[in-house]
Amino acid sequence: MAEPSTISPAPLLKDELDIVIPTIRNLDFLEMWRPFFQPYHLIIVQDGDPSKTIKVPEGFDYELYNRNDINRILGPKSSCISFKDSACRCFGYMVSKKKYIYTIDDDCFVAKDPSGKDINALEQHIKNLLCPSTPFFFNTLYDPYRAGADFVRGYPFSLREGVPTAVSHGLWLNIPDYDAPTQLVKPLERNTRCTLMLL
Repeated sequence: MAEPSTISPAPLLKDELDIVIPTIRNLDFLEMWRPFFQPYHLIIVQDGDPSKTIKVPEGFDYELYNRNDINRILGPKSSCISFKDSACRCFGYMVSKKKYIYTIDDDCFVAKDPSGKDINALEQHIKNLLCPSTPFFFNTLYDPYRAGADFVRGYPFSLREGVPTAVSHGLWLNIPDYDAPTQLVKPLERNTRCTLMLL
């Protein structure tokens, strides 16, 4: 009997995806993401004081840009890149030359499944992007495109091939990513389910 292969499958979209990270701090959080992010190219956009040195753990392939770089590259148009918020990530979108972009904040932790195993959110988002989405109608079978699934009664046959998925958006665990007024009204609400949405 042959020994099982110990070769890991190649990361999905390895040469077609950049990871964009806006940051104001050292990127120690990358250590927990290392098994999932290390094969990919990172574009790090430093917010705040450009003279501050941002430390990136060894072993990652990355580019690091700060406000000085953005001013130099964009010249008089550099003011279109917002700072003092995570919207500076837009510069990372601009400089990426890849077909796909995954973005994450520098304070996001790896979620765990009910058994305590780390969830590879990046891989789940990539699979979402490679799967068609259901246009115009909500399908009560969440993913009719997975193997063995079907469409529910009444879903138009003309729409069953789906449309290309443009965005796969994840929701935060623990404190929901509400707008400020909703956060004030629901300060104790917590999200315990890892959910990814296709758009």
